[in-house]
Amino acid sequence: MDPGRALVFLCLIPLCASDAQLGGHVVLEPYDFLFDTAVEAYYRGDWMSVILNMERALRNRATAHRVKAHCRINCANRTAFGEPLAGLGVPIPGAGSVDDLGFFQKILKRADCVKSCESEKLGPPSLHLISEEVKLEFRKRTPYNYLQVAYFKINKLDKAVAAANTFYQANPDHMEMRQNLDYYRMMAGVQEEDFKDLEAKPHMAEFLLGKRYYSDDSFGLAAEHFEVAIDEYFIADKECRALCEGPYDYDGYNYMEYNADLFQTMTDHYMQLLNCKQRCSTELASTAGKDKPFEDFLPSHFNYLQFSYYNSEKYVPAIECAKTFLLFHPEDEVMNQNLAYYSAVLGEDKAQGISARQVVKQYIQQSLLEKELLYLGYEIFGITFVDPDAWTPAEVMPQKLRDKQKADRETAARITEEIGNLMKEIETLVEEKNKDTSDIANIIKQEDGGPVLYEDIQVTMSSKELNGSQRVLLDGVITDDECRELHRLSNAAALTGDGYRGRPSPHTPSETFQGVTVLKAVKLGQEGAVPLKSARLFFNASEKVRKVLESYFRLDTPLYFSYSHLVCRAAISEKQEEREDLSHPVHVDNCLLISEHNECIKEPPAYTHRDYSAILYLNDDFEGGDFIFTEMDAKTVTAEVRPRCGRVVGFGSGKANPHGVRAVTQGQRCAVALWFTLDPTHVEKERIEAQEMLKMFSTPLDEEFSLTEAKDEPQPIAPEITTATDQESADKPADKPADEPADKPADKPAEEKLDAASDTQAEKPADTPKEKAKGKAVSKTTDTKAKPATKTKAKAGDQAKAKTADKVKSKAAAKTDGKQTVKTKTKQADKKGNAKPAAKKTSKAPAKKDSKTPTAAASASDSQRDKVEL
Repeated sequence: MDPGRALVFLCLIPLCASDAQLGGHVVLEPYDFLFDTAVEAYYRGDWMSVILNMERALRNRATAHRVKAHCRINCANRTAFGEPLAGLGVPIPGAGSVDDLGFFQKILKRADCVKSCESEKLGPPSLHLISEEVKLEFRKRTPYNYLQVAYFKINKLDKAVAAANTFYQANPDHMEMRQNLDYYRMMAGVQEEDFKDLEAKPHMAEFLLGKRYYSDDSFGLAAEHFEVAIDEYFIADKECRALCEGPYDYDGYNYMEYNADLFQTMTDHYMQLLNCKQRCSTELASTAGKDKPFEDFLPSHFNYLQFSYYNSEKYVPAIECAKTFLLFHPEDEVMNQNLAYYSAVLGEDKAQGISARQVVKQYIQQSLLEKELLYLGYEIFGITFVDPDAWTPAEVMPQKLRDKQKADRETAARITEEIGNLMKEIETLVEEKNKDTSDIANIIKQEDGGPVLYEDIQVTMSSKELNGSQRVLLDGVITDDECRELHRLSNAAALTGDGYRGRPSPHTPSETFQGVTVLKAVKLGQEGAVPLKSARLFFNASEKVRKVLESYFRLDTPLYFSYSHLVCRAAISEKQEEREDLSHPVHVDNCLLISEHNECIKEPPAYTHRDYSAILYLNDDFEGGDFIFTEMDAKTVTAEVRPRCGRVVGFGSGKANPHGVRAVTQGQRCAVALWFTLDPTHVEKERIEAQEMLKMFSTPLDEEFSLTEAKDEPQPIAPEITTATDQESADKPADKPADEPADKPADKPAEEKLDAASDTQAEKPADTPKEKAKGKAVSKTTDTKAKPATKTKAKAGDQAKAKTADKVKSKAAAKTDGKQTVKTKTKQADKKGNAKPAAKKTSKAPAKKDSKTPTAAASASDSQRDKVEL
């Protein structure tokens, strides 16, 4: 920002204490300066300064917009072009130059009016030249990201919640902010009404409220809110159109190269202005967090209203609204029938005297004239115009353009058909090639997996025996006693609906789900609600699974936890009759499975960063609940696994491994569900916090744990910084709100001190304000190695290492030599002799009952899809 500008600003209205005056006029402080000041205060930890400056920046931005709109509307009314100018007399036919002078006199007078009005209320125009980068930050609602942290720091929870919710409404894919909101909901003193959208547009808020009452059949209240929404809509439309009258956008080329003459320049600018005004209907139909605007937004108000008035037996306004709707869609069959019915009930004579709303008639007339000018600009100068409205009559569009669009549609249809035929040919060739490749693959012996690291773990089934790739079934991962202890932990700590946005039955109404994360278990252990050693076992058992999978699948890069969850699912006895659904539908962990087309789309809301998955089972004393692998069609079962204590099924998270869970028809099924990533930017932050807490609570008997984490988990020394484009940077509900705004501009200096050896550098802070134990900061694990431990710690580590070796040797080998049962589907031969491909054989893992296995508490899904990791 130009230092000279810092000497000239202040507020239009008494919103701040530091107002200054220039020439007797109060000047509005530019909001970009206030924004920069607030960001600097943020890195100093000056939370009150952050709040004061960021709130003023938001107010001043809104004030600047209102002032500009007011000045332009007011000056347009004062210097209307339709009025004759004094001194020029009656226009003389053929004297075009005189009329031109009158026109430009109006232009000059309006320009002077607008400039004087804005300068008086805002200060010099150069003071409010805001960069596009800052404008983008405000459109993304980044200031509210800073505000929620600052308010949290000073314990203003209601304001922190409102700021967090406002930011989240515009950034619904922001995982850290969703975690923060989940955490706020669990905090004492936070009310549901605190979750406000401080940037909600009045017309949209009223419209959505009207829809809610309409859905509840409260038609009287619905009509009231729809009427207010219409009034607010036209106010917002007028302001939006006025703000379009800004400077010319050179649209990508250097303005120095622009050399159009007077009338071409005027045409270019005016066409750009009309385009902007037409887009106002789209902008007003859009709401934060919604990808697409509401279709036919303004007409839909009158559709809702006519039916609401009909249900309230108010036929006069019902007829008025029906006729108004027909201004947009005169051929709408249903609305014409409604109008005929209302007229018959009220009386044809009375109905004839009721007309459509005048404000809408004027709106439509103005909009159609603008469209005609824009289409004329397209025909003459080739200036592009895309009509945003579905109600525009076909005749407004030039015939030439209609013919072109028709030809384009026909060409697109023909190309689509040709591409479809080509894809079928390619699929046929691929199938033939795959058949040849599979025949060769059957001859070649598959390479065995890597070592499993622990003597008491056995590989029960490999990828080949499970009829797939990157699959493994392990037994003996934990002991029966450890299973029982984790089972007790789930009963004591798990909450119904945890990990599923509080829904007790997220996948099927016939079962209930409950779960607990590592961090919650450790916190409960700290509070004495559960044994701390049980929480430590939860941590260590999942860490053991990570090491084994990393070794068995021979990975060159380390696995990082993406999310870990101790979950149980229980059958609801009265809802088991004639049940045909699955406990968890077939899905893929890192893409959206579309089984009808044998496709899996790797894009949000799928957790695309997941690379490997595992489930550690704790019991088998229930009916149903078998884990299944399928083909992409979600129907053809290729392998089936029966849960049992200490058994782990591990697999790649991609589309090669669609999987699901059969219905649990009696009892409870418990397991530890684990998801891993190769990308350290998606590490499970809650787990790092839990690890730090366990370190603090460790005793000499826990040295093995300390050694394990120091050896295997790189420990950065500062809170992470996550890129704003990372839309899925967390895999679970957070227990604390983010310590920093996650969408801060990348060029801002980071508050945190990053590990000097770190290879990972991100753009924006995204961590959670945590109550650091002993002032120790923790961070996301990166590819870099941890700093060397102190000598004292190394000594303790050596002792723990020796103890670990003795412990491994002394463990009882609870191996089970269960026989493998392989179900093979017989080949189906075509009666006419055409051989069809044989169905894949289905392998079923052996299940050995243990009378000592405890009854499990209800499990959450092995899937990622309905889990709240946001």
